[in-house]
Amino acid sequence: MCLAWPRNDRARGVHLRCTQRSRPNWLDRRRTMTLTRDSAREIAARLAPDGLAFINGRFAPALDGSTFETINPATGEVITHVAHCGTADVERAVKAARSAFDSGVWSRAAPEYRKQVLLRLAELVRTHRDELAVLESIDSGKTITDCLHEIGREVPNFFQWYGELADKSFGKVAPTAENALALIVKEPAGVAGLVLPWNFPLLMATWKTAPALAAGCSVVIKPAEQTPLSILRLAKLSQEAGLPDGVLNVLPGLGETTGQAIGRHPDIDIVSFTGSTEVGGHFLRYAGESNLKIIGLEMGGKSPFIILDDAAITDDLIEHAATSAFWNGGQNCSANMRQLVDRHLAEEFAYRVTARARAFRVGDPLDPATNIGAMVTKEHKNRVMGYIARGTAEGARLLTGGDASGPGYFIEPTVFADMTQTMSIAREEIFGPVLGILPVDGMEEALRIASDTDYGLHATVFTRDIDRAIHMARRLPCGTVSVNGFSEGDVKTPFGGYKRSGSLARDNGTEAMDQYLQTKTIWIATAQPAAS
Repeated sequence: MCLAWPRNDRARGVHLRCTQRSRPNWLDRRRTMTLTRDSAREIAARLAPDGLAFINGRFAPALDGSTFETINPATGEVITHVAHCGTADVERAVKAARSAFDSGVWSRAAPEYRKQVLLRLAELVRTHRDELAVLESIDSGKTITDCLHEIGREVPNFFQWYGELADKSFGKVAPTAENALALIVKEPAGVAGLVLPWNFPLLMATWKTAPALAAGCSVVIKPAEQTPLSILRLAKLSQEAGLPDGVLNVLPGLGETTGQAIGRHPDIDIVSFTGSTEVGGHFLRYAGESNLKIIGLEMGGKSPFIILDDAAITDDLIEHAATSAFWNGGQNCSANMRQLVDRHLAEEFAYRVTARARAFRVGDPLDPATNIGAMVTKEHKNRVMGYIARGTAEGARLLTGGDASGPGYFIEPTVFADMTQTMSIAREEIFGPVLGILPVDGMEEALRIASDTDYGLHATVFTRDIDRAIHMARRLPCGTVSVNGFSEGDVKTPFGGYKRSGSLARDNGTEAMDQYLQTKTIWIATAQPAAS
């Protein structure tokens, strides 16, 4: 978070401009575009993903031959059949990862070597940006604009940042008497199972894989069954970058089969999971019923967007409000769909944010003019539409939005006014493009309502008073608070949640690498040297 004091005469005022991770405005994203709709479609037509698992440096089908379909959410058409890895495949991958780890080819290699491999991988991602972005767009329904930004900038930057960090993690020497030397060292935790969500396939893979590899771990990655293709392509690039066989393995499959087998495997030392709170609870149970492996969790959210009475309803504020709810079609764990607006500003805000919502273009994800792509599956679209119906049934006032036409799984940006604290759309995670406006009376009521949730991932606060900004930031029980702009920070800042939004583990920053490291004390007794 970076402060830029205003030039006006309000000495106590503050106007913040935050460098955003994954959330620059739509104009910034369009500036990263080099593909047209036609060129993106040409790349899509040339793609021929085969969906094989990647185990010990080789692509292979599941041992029992099982597959599942991965669907293009924009068309409803099958892209390809993907290997459905079962317990036997997890066993193969974990055996390869453990063998690579125990051999020391990566875990005990010089950190400078790990650094150079990760830097080469970053460059390969940049080189193959267009292919990876189109592949992810057709597999997930995400817009090509978002995919190009995430894969062209953020993914390689994460590999580069953690590569650079690999040779800069230092231990400590504890103070002792002269008869001992106490060393505190960090060692890779072992084999890490990385279980990923479908909303940011390659980016979330990178959030976990880059620090785990930089720490020296071997990894077994389970992509979401809805979006496995870009991660399988990353596996091939990791091999080209020089990553030794067995250090990175990718196992497509379903959560209840592949995911559970990873969670229960006795030779996996740590699992890092991003996804729903319900499934995160399953991984804690799997650990308790197996080897008590470390579980890092980043889960759901019901994040508030708070506008205090001194805020100005500017175009910038409206853009952040709309982006916070509708970016990636609202399929984002930190989405600020619960918008708490001071009652004196609520009518103006509702009018302007509704107009902004109607300006979004929903449609073909491969068209750079599209702002919002498709929901990831037909089932998920139906779930979100169910919440929209419940919002109306429970008394919220629908201002705009709802279903969208077409063969794919599209939903128009939806805005509700007159939302109350007890409504389902105010309390439950929707994971779709639904913004609800809840009028509040003053800062303390906003704080009370914002805190009244099972989740604690993110919050945004708009105010022109720095004291109120700091007061709200300190009091809100969540992992990230963004002031006067919707942002999650960047690669340097840890991301995770309080309460049912996560565990003490964090993605990003040096804190992410910490969860893949063990701390060891080496106590050396020393004797007084004999006189010469």
